[in-house]
This record gives sequence, structure tokens and C-alpha cells, in this order.
Amino acid sequence: MTAGKEKIIIRTGTLEDAQPSFVLQRAVVSEMDYLVTVPQELSADPDRHIQWIQKIMNHDRETFIVAEVNGELAGWIIFQSPDRKRLAHTGSLGMMVDPAHRGKGIGRLLINDLLKWAESNDEIMKVSLSVFSDNHRAISLYKSAGFKEEGRKVNEIQRNENEYIDDVLLYKMVW
Repeated sequence: MTAGKEKIIIRTGTLEDAQPSFVLQRAVVSEMDYLVTVPQELSADPDRHIQWIQKIMNHDRETFIVAEVNGELAGWIIFQSPDRKRLAHTGSLGMMVDPAHRGKGIGRLLINDLLKWAESNDEIMKVSLSVFSDNHRAISLYKSAGFKEEGRKVNEIQRNENEYIDDVLLYKMVW
């Protein structure tokens, strides 16, 4: 796919993508806008991130998908599924898009590819995620991809000393 003069490729991630995804994660977390994790909580050890990506890649019910723009990592999405038998049909996604590449449809492409993967996986029936209640762009994107709200954790996230927001729980059945 192309967006303007830029070539966007969505593909299954490899171990070679682990280091650039670590760098991207640090950049997105440093924005401190819509993630629970704050920069001080991130590991400074890229090897731990690489091990995490490798674990996902080696799991039948998990996946790591990346977006490249002109040959550089511009975003990624992961899906993780619990090891518990009664929850093995479920899992949750996490996604990060490079601030320099937002607004190009990369998030939508990553979600669509993840949903295709989940639909083709005989074990996965439900894809879930959580999103800050004031992240209206993300909520709109997820709902346009067919996700529905299943609940909220009221005042779950403390933005600063006197500001709390809800954590919105979304899901999509893929069976």
C-alpha cells in the first residue's frame, strides 16, 4: 500500500524488528499521553524486550505484526493470549505507531491484519483491548474496526495528582 509517496508494508514481525520496536516503544511511552506505562517504568535493557518479542513469536496464539514505511519500522501491534485453558480463546492487543507516521492509516492497517490473523487462528475467538477514555481517535478507530465497548474501569488511570480517567474495555468476536 502507498500513502502519498510512502510505501507502507504490513508483515509478520521478525527478531530483527525487536530492537527497532524497542526504540519505538520508548519514543511512544515518552509522550506520556495514552499509555499506562511511564518512561521510568520501562526497562533500559533491550534484551528483555527482545526476549518478550521472541516469546510472542514462538506462541501459537500470539503474534507480532509490524508496519514499515520506506523500509523503516513505523508501527507494531502484538496480540497476547493467556496460558489458562479457560481463557485460551481470548487475548488482548497492544499497538504503537511512530508519532512521525500517525494519520497515514498505519493503525488501521495493523488492526485489520491482526484481525485477519485472529480469524484464521482456530483457537482465538475474542480480541480485547483497553484504551484511555479520552483517547477519542483510538476509540473511533477501534469501533470502526468492529470493536464494541464491554465495560469501563471508572477512574482507573491517574493522569496526574488530581486527574483520573476511565479505562475503556473493548472487544471483538472473531469466530
